[in-house]
Amino acid sequence: MKETKIWQEMGLTDTEYQLILDGLGREPNYVELGMFSVMWSEHCSYKHSRKALKMFPTTGERVLQGPGENAGVVDIGDELAVCFKIESHNHPSAIEPYQGAATGVGGIIRDILAMGARPVALLNSLRFGSLDNPRVRHLFSGVVAGIGGYGNCIGIPTVGGELYFNSCYEDNPLVNAMCVGLVNKNNLMKGWATGVGNLVILVGASTGRDGIHGVTFASEELSEASEKKRPSVQVGDPFMEKLLVEACLELIENNYLVGLQDLGGAGLTCATSETASRAGTGMEIDLDRVPLREKNLTPYEIMLSESQERMLLIVEPSKESKVMEVCHRWGLKATTIGRVTDDQILKVYQDRKIVAEVPARMLAEEAPIYSPLALEPAYIKEISDFNLDKLPEIVDANRVLLALLSSPTIASKEWVYGQYDYMVRTSTVIHPGSDAAVIRIRDTHKGLALTTDCNSLYTYLDPYVGGMIAVAEAARNIVCSGARPLAVTDCLNFGNPEKPEIFWQFQKAIEGMSEACRVLQAPVVGGNVSFYNERNGSPIYPTPTVGMVGLLENVDKRCTQAFKKQGDIIVLLGNSYNELGGSQYLLQVHHLVKGKPPALSLEQEKALQENLYQAISQGVINSAHDLSEGGLAVALAECCISGGLGAKVVLKKEDLRVDALLFGESQSRVIVSIKSAGIPALWQLAQKNGLEVNAIGYVGGESLTIKVDDREWINLTIKEIEQSWKNTIAKLMS
Repeated sequence: MKETKIWQEMGLTDTEYQLILDGLGREPNYVELGMFSVMWSEHCSYKHSRKALKMFPTTGERVLQGPGENAGVVDIGDELAVCFKIESHNHPSAIEPYQGAATGVGGIIRDILAMGARPVALLNSLRFGSLDNPRVRHLFSGVVAGIGGYGNCIGIPTVGGELYFNSCYEDNPLVNAMCVGLVNKNNLMKGWATGVGNLVILVGASTGRDGIHGVTFASEELSEASEKKRPSVQVGDPFMEKLLVEACLELIENNYLVGLQDLGGAGLTCATSETASRAGTGMEIDLDRVPLREKNLTPYEIMLSESQERMLLIVEPSKESKVMEVCHRWGLKATTIGRVTDDQILKVYQDRKIVAEVPARMLAEEAPIYSPLALEPAYIKEISDFNLDKLPEIVDANRVLLALLSSPTIASKEWVYGQYDYMVRTSTVIHPGSDAAVIRIRDTHKGLALTTDCNSLYTYLDPYVGGMIAVAEAARNIVCSGARPLAVTDCLNFGNPEKPEIFWQFQKAIEGMSEACRVLQAPVVGGNVSFYNERNGSPIYPTPTVGMVGLLENVDKRCTQAFKKQGDIIVLLGNSYNELGGSQYLLQVHHLVKGKPPALSLEQEKALQENLYQAISQGVINSAHDLSEGGLAVALAECCISGGLGAKVVLKKEDLRVDALLFGESQSRVIVSIKSAGIPALWQLAQKNGLEVNAIGYVGGESLTIKVDDREWINLTIKEIEQSWKNTIAKLMS
């Protein structure tokens, strides 16, 4: 049997090891090799994705900070900015669901804090296999408890998210955590170790052995051996993090800090090398001064530990005592562990001896950049060959609607968000369950609309179109709440990029997302790539999750999906087509993953969103709801459930199939309800924006009835609809 080299055990290839030899001009010692292994991992270096990510538009009038820092930052006026980012914690959550999810939340909070912002809201995007599987139920319950436990304890509301169930996530769940913060532009921080002679202070929790090689673990496929890597999953302490947040915000407010960086993936190695590399400086640190949770930690363990709730501060010597006083007052350990130097070298000492000496930039920026081969998967042609005419016509539309409403992907998510405190801080004005969450910005009239979105069935069928739709739907949800989209953060969840078919999916998805971001004027200001989401060679569906933030200039003009008044006119904005590919109807009723996803015209989407935004701003619209999974019938049912009011709808079949008309997922469509007096204004706006609008019914009664031409296809009481929709997940988890 061929002997495995030590660098191979750490996740480095022979070629990468040779690059290290060439760069150092010598062999690295064990500590240095460990530092390279984590910093050159996929998770930290983006070595397979960096070239493709350059396709994203990243600038705009409001963008204050794009990709390259801890989080993106966008100007919202009045000297304020919104800071946000989404990241994955998939592999840890597959092994230890509670702590994996909890520390994912803790890590993304610190990314926002590192920019000088106060975290004000959390969201998530979750994907699991079938809840019929006991292991999936264990993972699901643990993840939800971990998210709720951390967010609730730290006092940051978890206000929104999304949840999908599909067999492709059976062994590799996706746990994507998003955090949003607010910052005064004058207090904006960066993770730069500037100022030769400035001090390096470590504050927060003590360092232990948890999380060692966590980033390497996240940069490989899952397997049975992964279960043995529980030590790679960190353990979180939200109460410690709360103290850390308040102490750092006080330090920032008092102008005591030069730079600020969280310790997340790759721990001290990442924080020290990245802050020095960004500033073009070097750094000396003394491991004897690092507070330890356990005795006898080696330099290797200290440098690679991913113990949570730690921040790195860059401080002028004259302010050291003031920083220490603030930290100690908040009950935090704060220790000066080093200083900034001018030689661009990261030097690590223990017992007054150098245990590692590496160019900071070599660690942080000089990992090899790969250009993987991209080939269209054979399955694309196979599943695209789908003849809609061969699909049996619908027989019982009532039964189909109830089946869709009771499927876990569409059913109520109250079992999940009921475990989250979404009202803490009392700024949440639209809570989970509508198209987008909305929080009030205190001491202003403004609000922020927040959402996460991606339909991975679409991206599996056509990554380019699916990528476009992920951005378009996120923006549509933001606009349905009454806000203008500002910018995007993304979490790109894919399989092994070294497989040409996977990298093709990745490239195409980015191309589609980039085009949508350009047309809809929503630049990408940050995010995360999560590769190797496979178990035993079986990849997940490509899942490029989009996190989006929008701005309401007047939060009192917010809008929700619920029907609100008897007699309101129901209007469909946008066109319906004979499209069923990638639909929940095709999946749940016919058990098929076939065809092409619904087509998307970005110009039509832009017109729809502009029309909708203007109508909501002018007070014409009482409710608005995006049409997505389950199509028109499901959207109408959700509006009825949310408002406790029925609806009577009449549709024209024309050249459409009935199942496509009721359950198809054609894009760029929104259901709105308006007063009859508002019809002329809405029609005038629609004509101005070149948008198709049709009055299809009115709000009223205790049932949802839908006629197509002269035939009644759906007639269900709101109670029947709600019973199917509301209890599915709770029953499966009981």
